[in-house]
Amino acid sequence: MTQKTKSYQVMIVDDERNMCELIETDLRLRGISSRWYTSAQDAMEAIHEYEFEVILTDVRMPVTTGLQLCEQLTQNRPDIPVVVMTAFGSMETAVNAMRSGAYDFITKPIEMDLLAITLQRAIQHRRLTEQVRLLESNHNSAAMFGDILGQSPVMRKLYDHLSQVASSDAAVLITGESGTGKELVARSIHAGSRRSDKPFVAINCAAINENLLESELFGHVKGAFTDARGERKGLFIEAEGGTLLLDEMGELPLSMQAKLLRALEERKIRPVGSDKEFPFNVRVLTATNRDLETAVSEGRFREDLYYRVNVIKIELPPLRSRGADILRLAEYFLKQFASSEKKPISGLADGVAEKLFSYSWPGNVRELRNVMERAVALTRYDKITVEDLPEKIRNFKGGTVFIGGLDPEELVSMEEIERRYITHVLEAVDGNQTQAARILGLDRKTIYRKLKQSEDQDMK
Repeated sequence: MTQKTKSYQVMIVDDERNMCELIETDLRLRGISSRWYTSAQDAMEAIHEYEFEVILTDVRMPVTTGLQLCEQLTQNRPDIPVVVMTAFGSMETAVNAMRSGAYDFITKPIEMDLLAITLQRAIQHRRLTEQVRLLESNHNSAAMFGDILGQSPVMRKLYDHLSQVASSDAAVLITGESGTGKELVARSIHAGSRRSDKPFVAINCAAINENLLESELFGHVKGAFTDARGERKGLFIEAEGGTLLLDEMGELPLSMQAKLLRALEERKIRPVGSDKEFPFNVRVLTATNRDLETAVSEGRFREDLYYRVNVIKIELPPLRSRGADILRLAEYFLKQFASSEKKPISGLADGVAEKLFSYSWPGNVRELRNVMERAVALTRYDKITVEDLPEKIRNFKGGTVFIGGLDPEELVSMEEIERRYITHVLEAVDGNQTQAARILGLDRKTIYRKLKQSEDQDMK
């Protein structure tokens, strides 16, 4: 077999040279590389010499027809989708093409815009199929840190950072959108630390009433308050020698922030109702999906506490920025739930990967997990189909910033476009002004000022 020397996106097969040249020229102008042949025999030989992502073939050709070429490719190179061209756009021709293994068909005379769209869909289909195949073959060797799964560059960079952080005893602030796995990261840091044989204790600061939170953290003595019928140690003492995660740190009330700061600075806690202090040996990790820098500037979070907990900062990437990890995680959850439900589900059907990639995943990994659990529960087939996905994913369209139509009366000013885009970015990052500032190339004060100006104008 000849070693492959070059890759092309499209192979064109048509016994009419003029048609081949016409299609090649049009595709080149669209940025799509191609190579053409006037017989099926030449095309089959070229398969061994060059790499193609999709094959476009005419149906009626001498010696070997396009349908026969489809059948040969299905046997020898089933990974390459075939699009069939035919001047006879009957249902029978279309059915025969599909039966021969064709991905799609298009009728002559050819509409070049439609052809380009069809070929791009086939190329995308092949690339997604290849990614799914690689995921299945590499599933057991997937890169991980602790229980965190993913091989994307952004996650590999995160693993390097986490391995350094785990060996330290410094305070860590874990930030990221809701559902990105902040507690999982905290547990992985603890598991990789020298404190791993000691307790890991986590508390959601937003889930506990302010009056009870101090008791939960520092403990209380008997009779400290109405329901204090006995003594309680508190989580700082329960986590002694290990790690304490304060999740949803941004929700702490200011009064509790002052008490926590004092405990962290002095490494001692005072139970509610006690006049004694007790030392503790605990590594404190904090997590939040809030923008603490903005909270500090607005007086909702103490600056001294912020710097105390933010010795090392770890920012978790949103799922939408993790590329093929979306499929890796989908496959992982699928196998997990298929096993627990005792369903013989082998993978994802055609079209599912494209829908998963296209969706924005505002709920991140947690949302993907729920989607796959739902799909496994509802599917009636041996693969997850597009119909098993929620409607919002099936029908998802990427967000746009509308700036007006062609009617001059609809057009808006540059100032209005800027305001809309800033609002759009803030919505995309769940209101995190620090992250929005980084995307926009502005500082947080400028963003605040521009939004305030637009609000003032709206009120006039």
